[in-house]
Parts: sequence; C-alpha cells; structure tokens
Amino acid sequence: MASAAVRIPDPRLTQLPLHFASIAIGPQIFIHEGARQALERRFVAACSGPVQLAVTDNRRHMVSHTRAHGTLQVRVHMMFLDAPERVLEALVRYVTEDDRASSQVVGEYIDANSFRIRATQPVLGPLRTRGRAHDLLAVLSDVNEKYFGGSVTDVLVTWGRRTAPLDRKRETIKLGSYSARERLVRVHPVLDNDWVPRYFVAYVVYHELLHHLVPSIRDGGRTVLHTPEFQRREREYRHYERALEWEKKHIDRLLRWR
Repeated sequence: MASAAVRIPDPRLTQLPLHFASIAIGPQIFIHEGARQALERRFVAACSGPVQLAVTDNRRHMVSHTRAHGTLQVRVHMMFLDAPERVLEALVRYVTEDDRASSQVVGEYIDANSFRIRATQPVLGPLRTRGRAHDLLAVLSDVNEKYFGGSVTDVLVTWGRRTAPLDRKRETIKLGSYSARERLVRVHPVLDNDWVPRYFVAYVVYHELLHHLVPSIRDGGRTVLHTPEFQRREREYRHYERALEWEKKHIDRLLRWR
C-alpha cells in the first residue's frame, strides 16, 4: 500500500538527477489530502467542534495540540497517516481526552516508527559511494528493494575514511556502522576490494539498515541493539550463512589490510 505521506528524497540517495525547485523554501513532504481529511474528521467527531489538523515532519514533537478561538488545532507527524486503526483511535482519545492508556499506545507506535523521523544532524562533507570495486549506492538500492520493498527512503551511505597504516595487526575491525542522528551508514574501506564479494558488502549494508529499522530495547539498565527481532530479521538475508562463513574464513586478511 502506498504511503499517505512521502518525504522528498535526498538527491544523494539516487543516481538520477532530481530537481525540486522549491526544496529550500517549500514543503519537504507530500501529503495525501484525503488521508489528512479522514483523520481530521475523526477529531471533529470526537470533540464535536471545529478542528484544524496539520501534518508535520517534525524531529521532536510528534503530537501537539492547542485551542484557539474555539478551534482545536492538532499537529501530528506524517507517520500517523499510515497508522493502524488501533493507533488512530488511541491518538484521538489521547488528544481529546488526555487518556493515559491511549498515550502509551501512541508512544509505543512512535518508538516503533522512530526510523521515519528525519535526521537530526546533517551529514557534513561529501559522500563517497562509488569505490574501486563496489558501488555502495547500487548496493543500498538493491538491498532496499529486495528486502524492504523500497521503503527506506532517507538513509545515506558512504565509504568510511582510510586510516593510517598500523604498526601492528588489528585485533578487531568494525566493518559497518549506522549513525541514527545522520541517518548514515558507513562501510569500512577494506571491503572495497576485488576479493570481497558483493553479497558480503550487501550483508553489511543490510545489517546496518536493520539498525535503522529495528528499535533497540532497554534491559536492566543496558541498551540492547541486537534484539531477538533484529536477529530474526537478520537471518532473512538470503546469503546470511554464506556471509558469516566468508567473514570467518577471511577475517585474518581483513585484519591485516592497510
């Protein structure tokens, strides 16, 4: 089902030239007006009065409301236009009745959809996506289409920086990372070699995209990134076992790379 609210994609996410003349001064999202009006009517029915509903792309305030001259003015994040019935009912009760149970349902929905909130920190500097052996933009696009139905629209990718040669062998190496603040996947440049198969590079990108999509949880005061849900979805990667076996077989070569 098509999304009822779409964020203008970052031109760096596509190899095709995108031109949005109004991107600097105009709206950053396109809203399905029918979906907005349907949600607005829910609020009207619940409070029996005039309502003005605005759909936003805010980073921090997902739901806010106030009354002005007898009109209930509601602002909700674009994620709510695609929310299931249970969440929409809770959203209306939370705004109109300040219902605590409904507030919890709304909060859980926001937590589960945090990946739909735009980056809080811009990526500084140019992105390096086309390597000597692998094109990360092509890899990201392929993984996104195959495993996420093209739904990941605001994650950028780049090769990490090359570091100075070590005077001793590494003991560990971080092959990929994800910055939630920037919505940016970084891939270690050691993987930009002809002897590294594309399916392994794709696995690293897939793994980092899961960090974007699957929320971490708190367990006894610690943050768990690789939750049971994360691990379940990670195993859905077609070459999961093959990728782990390749890494195990070539880890010494990865650690020796300069």
